[in-house]
Amino acid sequence: MKHLLASAAFGIAVMSGPAAFAETPPNMLVVAMRIDDMITLDPAESFEFAGGDVSRNIYMKLVNFDPLDLDAGFKPEIAESWTISEDGTQITFTIAEGLKFHSGNPITAEDVEFSLQRAVLLNKTPSFILTQFGFNADNVAETIKADGNTVTITTDKPYAASFVLNCLTATIGGIVDKQLVMANEVDGDMGNEWLKTNTAGSGAYSLASWKPSDSVTLTANADYYRGAPAMKRVIIKHVQESASQRLQLEKGDIDVARNLNPEDVAGVLKADGVKVVDELKGRLMYLSLNQSHPALSKPEVRQAFKYLIDYEGMTNSFLKGQYTVQQNFLPQTYLGASSENPFSLDIEKAKALLAEAGVDGLELTVGVREAQERLEIAQSFQNNAAEAGIKLNLTVGTGKQILGQYRARELDIYLGAWGPDYPDPHTNAGTFAFNPDNSLEAKATGLLAWRNAWDTGGLTSKTASAVIENDTEKRAALYDDIQAEFRETSPFVIMAQQIEQNAMQDDVTNFSGGQAITSASYWQVTK
Repeated sequence: MKHLLASAAFGIAVMSGPAAFAETPPNMLVVAMRIDDMITLDPAESFEFAGGDVSRNIYMKLVNFDPLDLDAGFKPEIAESWTISEDGTQITFTIAEGLKFHSGNPITAEDVEFSLQRAVLLNKTPSFILTQFGFNADNVAETIKADGNTVTITTDKPYAASFVLNCLTATIGGIVDKQLVMANEVDGDMGNEWLKTNTAGSGAYSLASWKPSDSVTLTANADYYRGAPAMKRVIIKHVQESASQRLQLEKGDIDVARNLNPEDVAGVLKADGVKVVDELKGRLMYLSLNQSHPALSKPEVRQAFKYLIDYEGMTNSFLKGQYTVQQNFLPQTYLGASSENPFSLDIEKAKALLAEAGVDGLELTVGVREAQERLEIAQSFQNNAAEAGIKLNLTVGTGKQILGQYRARELDIYLGAWGPDYPDPHTNAGTFAFNPDNSLEAKATGLLAWRNAWDTGGLTSKTASAVIENDTEKRAALYDDIQAEFRETSPFVIMAQQIEQNAMQDDVTNFSGGQAITSASYWQVTK
């Protein structure tokens, strides 16, 4: 697992200013961040950053990560152990005894069977994380099956066991309370409408309230199997502006600020009692070109856009300290990650490519979420494009609004972020470079290639081959080759990898944003 995780060079760095005291209660954690992308709390449907953080703290999974020992990789959680069949197509999980949901209902193999089958049957955006193993509505009753205290999953072909287990650490792997969920079923929806705004988990916290684009309040689970969390209540406040997060942190109104821009990070370090913790994340900032557009689908135009980004200029100015240049779909620290970054801002080269394609006077719409760093990237991109004779109109909205348009293939260009769903290279290869059915009817909204109407050609089969390669070195080489072709042919302009700078009160210890492999967790935090 270590080859998937952060090396010492990308560990956690801490900077600190002089000392003071937080004003929030000692048993309460108050976090300020942007949560306007949250659409649903149903783990079978949730596929946004803020929702992933909430889900990680509410739902347990068959296997999961210890936030205090991320380098160790996945560990048993609801499953106390597992065995793998000789042919590599079956994993049988033994469910741990004595675990309970927040409702008081015991966690059983039947709950695990129901949760995973339900995720396949609902077929929501993240369902591909499970259906990529051959599960579908017709066979899931047999391919995910409980028997006594065990659950066996049967895949369509042998995969590396670590790949399957890593996938089960994704949000969609959250195990729900079947009895409670089905008590709230309406018209055969398996509780989906109810779970959008309610929860049925067994994790360290339960949901007290969610006010969209305002706040989420979590209450500690006194019976949590690791022990009752020290933070009895966690409040995640939606604070859009970096300056507002900084002000609230300096006043002691919050414990953690998660979306400070570089200027406010520098400023907050001058305040008493505040520290900044750096974590290299798996999140990539990128823009993508809708291949339904007749001009954007031309190979020369796709390449031209890669020379309209000031990669170094942005990471050395308004993104300084918070992003590092990365032009490949695998984040650094993942198996097969490439350090090849061949593109740089070159307006004249972009013009030449556009002329070669016979394209002149383009006017395009760019969808971008209302977040400071994304707006600054968009404005830089807009200015560079104008110099090349391209007029870009920015459509700015909430995360929910822009993602809705993007998933419906309605935008010419999308500018946003993508984070891995599980710590295996297929998590990004399988969405950026894999698209077995490019038809509109496929509605494969979880695949970025599909969202951009891009038939990846040979990369789809190459990606399918890489995911079943058991030799680690050979597998890494395959991903390196895929990314080399991807850089030259894809409609994606990958710009930078995030370094998350979480500013917090000095007395906050063990806060984890999940580094490059998972979401934030709160149960290990003390003050």
